Amino acid sequence: MLTLLLFFITVILCLVLLFLKLFRKHKDHPPGPSSISLLKRMLLERSILSEKTLMELAHQYGKIYSLWQGNDHIVVFSGYKIVKETLIDHSDDFVDRPFTHFLVTITNKRGIAFSNGHTWLQQRQVSVVTMRKLGLGKKGLECQIQAEVERFLEDLRGKQGQPFDPSLYVQLSVCNVICALSFGHCFSIEDKEFLELLESMHILTKYLVSFSHIIYGFFPFIMKYIPGSHQKTLSAVDNIIGTIKKELTQHKENQNLHEPQDFIDYYLLQMEKSKNDPNSTYDEDNLVHCIADLLIAGTDSTSGSLQWALLLMATHLDIQDKVHKELEEVLASSRSINYGDRKNLPYTNAVIHEIMRSKYISLFGIPRQCAKDIYLNGVLIPKGAIVLPDLRSVLLDSEQWETPEQFNPNHFLDKEGHFVTKEAFLPFGAGARICLGELFARIEFFITFTSLLRAFRLQPPEGVEKLSEEPIIGMTVYPSPFKICFVPRSGTSQ
Repeated sequence: MLTLLLFFITVILCLVLLFLKLFRKHKDHPPGPSSISLLKRMLLERSILSEKTLMELAHQYGKIYSLWQGNDHIVVFSGYKIVKETLIDHSDDFVDRPFTHFLVTITNKRGIAFSNGHTWLQQRQVSVVTMRKLGLGKKGLECQIQAEVERFLEDLRGKQGQPFDPSLYVQLSVCNVICALSFGHCFSIEDKEFLELLESMHILTKYLVSFSHIIYGFFPFIMKYIPGSHQKTLSAVDNIIGTIKKELTQHKENQNLHEPQDFIDYYLLQMEKSKNDPNSTYDEDNLVHCIADLLIAGTDSTSGSLQWALLLMATHLDIQDKVHKELEEVLASSRSINYGDRKNLPYTNAVIHEIMRSKYISLFGIPRQCAKDIYLNGVLIPKGAIVLPDLRSVLLDSEQWETPEQFNPNHFLDKEGHFVTKEAFLPFGAGARICLGELFARIEFFITFTSLLRAFRLQPPEGVEKLSEEPIIGMTVYPSPFKICFVPRSGTSQ
């Protein structure tokens, strides 16, 4: 009996000492909720975080706060000033990506989005150079986007003004432009393989913010043997990688290094140039994952933003009509719209920026990792901590925006109606890891949005007073399914 009592006393003392050790270790860290309270919330919401959770935690614990996921220390930065200081002033200290067991499984630390160090530098460099060679910022790329947008408009004309859900058509159009750049060709809307690719990307992005993703991190060696949503996601990843590898095989069989036409061609040319460099990371695995990153990030973010744009324009008919009036007054109806036209369309440009601000497409910024101990605002950000820059909090910062919770294009207009840029407009991030496809996304969004509003008036279905703006939370924040009518404007081709 005495032995058993001594055993329990020893266990209790060990637990107390462990608690004191953890307390001393964490006393300089930013405050935050306990792991138990956060776990309860995650179990109830079936998600890592939601829009409301982030705002409530920042309000409760301040602009810098901690979250704990097992032994992983997550530090969240909220609001423009602290996010700017983190991503720009301390860019080199927060340049690396952290890895979950699941991300390592599916990426092997390859590609652009989830690689670090020398590998990341080379993959980003070749991607930036290739995008420029493919016409980014030039007329050639805009012509490709215009051609795909025209196919999109034809599909919409076929609906004859009847209500329907445009989400799939938007995703197909956006993804097809990226496929044209990556593979050198587009897909048909009836192509089963293409539709499966889109569905696979949707499954992956949804899983990354699921509770199952957290569980996978605790039990990675067990999870691969048991059923669940992670198995469906792993199959989806295999499908994405398989589709890209199929395209790669076809390119290698018909390879022409002297006249590269798309991303795969240029990357294969870079591999050939670097084959004798022992430090080169240009290989087929990195090529496949670079394209996967471009496809997933580009399709998910731009198509989501465009869906919000359609919903908002069908809701705010007065704003939509002002955009159309400006387009009619400034542009000739017979010519295609170019990205350079934005300079003469201040109100339209303001509306586009306000869509991206008020309906920010990501749940939060992609996480970083702290490279060394840093003190910010008097609190320690320890080396190895996962850093989460809450870009949504920047775009809704009440210190930076007059009416942050409202859709208000005047946020980007001065008193004379001229477009004005805002430093706090950071939907693409900032610093060394700023979104690689920012310019591409801006061009595609502008041309698609303006072409749509010049050709159609977007309206709610008859009898619908208000369309729901309730979001669906995933890695990307999409609007709930909705139907609207694309009514052809007078004078447009039908």
